Amino acid sequence: MSEPRIPQNDVSGRPVLKCFRGESSRLPVSGFIICQNEEEYLGNCIESLEQCAEIVIVDSGSTDGTKELIQRYIDDGWPIRFMHEKWRGYAAQKQFALEQCTQPWCLSIDSDERLDEPFRELLPSLLVDAEKSGVVGYRIARRPYLIGFGYTPVHVHERRNLRLIRKGCGAFELSKKVHEGIVPTGPIADAATGSLLHYRPLPIDEQILKENKYSTLKADQLVGEGKPPRMFRMLLNPPLYFLRLYLRTGLWRCGYPGFIQAATGAVYSFLTESKIYQRHALRCRPSFDDMDGRQPAKRAA
Repeated sequence: MSEPRIPQNDVSGRPVLKCFRGESSRLPVSGFIICQNEEEYLGNCIESLEQCAEIVIVDSGSTDGTKELIQRYIDDGWPIRFMHEKWRGYAAQKQFALEQCTQPWCLSIDSDERLDEPFRELLPSLLVDAEKSGVVGYRIARRPYLIGFGYTPVHVHERRNLRLIRKGCGAFELSKKVHEGIVPTGPIADAATGSLLHYRPLPIDEQILKENKYSTLKADQLVGEGKPPRMFRMLLNPPLYFLRLYLRTGLWRCGYPGFIQAATGAVYSFLTESKIYQRHALRCRPSFDDMDGRQPAKRAA
């Protein structure tokens, strides 16, 4: 079971950074990352992009040690282009970062993700195969880190997402407020091996807050698209979401941590459907205290 790398510290107490291998081993790939206050996670992400000829990092206003960490990698010779951009929303921020890339291929990766060794070994052949097949992008599996378990096994992963795209052959769907993805303009394929490792082991207290935030973004997006509330979705979507994660994805293999992960996904689904209903309900019947059957008082003009 693969565990996150824990860097050693130098005499000043700062983590010792891995030196970049040099130009001879670079691939024509721009890895691009958006971040804010990601000092705890970003180092391992950068080091997993060791093969990339360019690493584009767009920061939206970090106040921890993220900027200093990035500068240390730059000083150690890593091919990082670091810039600041005011937050635009997930999709628009990633699109901005994508547009800054200069290499023929672009790899979207979050600051709490890392490329595992099998994918790094596969990457050179993916680029060669794409030239022969005309493929413009590759979907990559993603394996989360579960508290009490570690990274899920190779065969237990989330659905594959399009992360590696040929420059100019795809863009982010800007209408998406959350769970944004690249929309390609040509054929895509699955990477046969390898994964993105997602390392953000939040205790359930914090994870539920994150699911609440993401479900709000999702509900607002769907309401804005005109999606009405439906009772059958509120009844069926949460258990179906759980079963997809627990049985189809294979989280049942991960014991209690796998069950918690799947149940948390069901909570996200329930919150999304509930918020869709309540947003519509408040438009049709604004809340007021009708204890005595009175109509709501009208505000003065």
